[in-house]
Amino acid sequence: MSRGTLNKAVLIGRLGKDPDVHYTKSGIPISSFSIATNNVYKGKDGNMVEQTDWHKVVTWRKLAEISGQYLKKGSLVCVEGQLKTRSWDDKDGVKRYMTEIIAETMQMLSSKKGVEQQELLTHEQANDEPVETDETETPSKDDLPF
Repeated sequence: MSRGTLNKAVLIGRLGKDPDVHYTKSGIPISSFSIATNNVYKGKDGNMVEQTDWHKVVTWRKLAEISGQYLKKGSLVCVEGQLKTRSWDDKDGVKRYMTEIIAETMQMLSSKKGVEQQELLTHEQANDEPVETDETETPSKDDLPF
């Protein structure tokens, strides 16, 4: 980490749909899912307003497999990771941008059959090796899970 900088996002939200798990050409699992966070505030008219924001989350390797196996639409999850913005040209040649959270830690907060899950997973724990956000293997457009 460079001095004076930090790239970290922590979100607690609910999945909008089941995770989508894909594999790179070399077999590395990638999972992507969106989570919703809510902000409630009092509007100008005095009524309460609820604003929902959607966040794209990407997990790699063992964490991706676990996401695909245990997370479902509506699951409450806490993710921690780095923000990463990528760009591509769409079919019309227009430059598009997307900001994602590359999850390093995931905590499942939804209860399962009345038993609270408090399992904390990190890339390091799930893979027994640190994972850099700059993957050694750069995924091609076909490898990306969306």
